[in-house]
Amino acid sequence: MSSGTSKIVPLADLAARITDGSSMALGGSFLHRGPFALVRELIRQGRKELEVIKQSPGYDIDILCRAGALARARAGIVAMEGNFGLAPWYRKTVEKGEIRLEEHACATLTAGLRASAFGVPFMPCGGIHGSDLPALNGWRQIEDPYGTGESVYAIPKITPDFAVILANEVSEEGDVRVYGTSHWDRIMSRSAKRVLIVAEKIAPSASFRDQPELTLVPHFLVEAISVVENAGWPGSCWPHYEVDYPAVEAYMNEAESVLKAHLDAAPEAREAAHA
Repeated sequence: MSSGTSKIVPLADLAARITDGSSMALGGSFLHRGPFALVRELIRQGRKELEVIKQSPGYDIDILCRAGALARARAGIVAMEGNFGLAPWYRKTVEKGEIRLEEHACATLTAGLRASAFGVPFMPCGGIHGSDLPALNGWRQIEDPYGTGESVYAIPKITPDFAVILANEVSEEGDVRVYGTSHWDRIMSRSAKRVLIVAEKIAPSASFRDQPELTLVPHFLVEAISVVENAGWPGSCWPHYEVDYPAVEAYMNEAESVLKAHLDAAPEAREAAHA
């Protein structure tokens, strides 16, 4: 189950692997179990021209837009969730043409990631007939070769440079465990060229050998890990903590000073300040 070599690195080192212009599939969904500490560290390091690939981003894509770090997005539904509505800085950048958006349904983005994971050039996808998405994105319609008269759309493969996932627990060698729903993290980890993990805590390697069925991503797919408590703040990471709604509300303030204050208030920044 393990290689015997620790893959744990500081958060700054993990973020440094993602260079300007990289594409990232970010795990989690909306405000839940996103690798937000890593996203914020990319902003602190001044990263530019990034691409986010995610079925249901929100805070992560919004703060990257607010910081001027994003150039492109391939995304399905984008929102800060019901309490806060749409992601305002993301919306502004799209409306101003400051980022290139390839709009997806969650199913079409998943199909593109599956094509990459399975090593094929495209993946068939139904459920988007009557939508403008195929015409907007140039997706080709294919008739069923077995003669049913039905058709599907062929979604081109999507291969992110990185998949970045927030895990509940990891082994030092890189085995990854997630509690609760895994959202689209599994297919992201199989489709990306490189996999980086932010984890809440380390668990004994023996526990992964004893319960291999709980391993979402095996160590041989993982390049490096950072262990950061509360890395999903201001979102949730079940069962460790819930959404910090006052922090999200404070972030939504449009004042220019808010972004820096928010970055400084993050758990990883406070931990670094006291180190």
